[in-house]
Amino acid sequence: MAGQSRSSNSLVVPQASAALDQMKYEVAQELGIQIPQDGYYGYMATRDTGALGGYITRKLVQIAEQQLAGSNIRH
Repeated sequence: MAGQSRSSNSLVVPQASAALDQMKYEVAQELGIQIPQDGYYGYMATRDTGALGGYITRKLVQIAEQQLAGSNIRH
């Protein structure tokens, strides 16, 4: 398994990667969490990484709910 990512998560829309990365930095700034410059999260507190992931998930659910609510409106 050398050289392979252990993550089983994959993006359905690969172009979403940049948007998710941008959201990560925005959320970190809102929460006052410093993202490691080298991309290694191993030295970050579990509480901080969990807060980032949880907040991003809440934002994504909120966006999806807004889009669904907008698509259910009939004129």
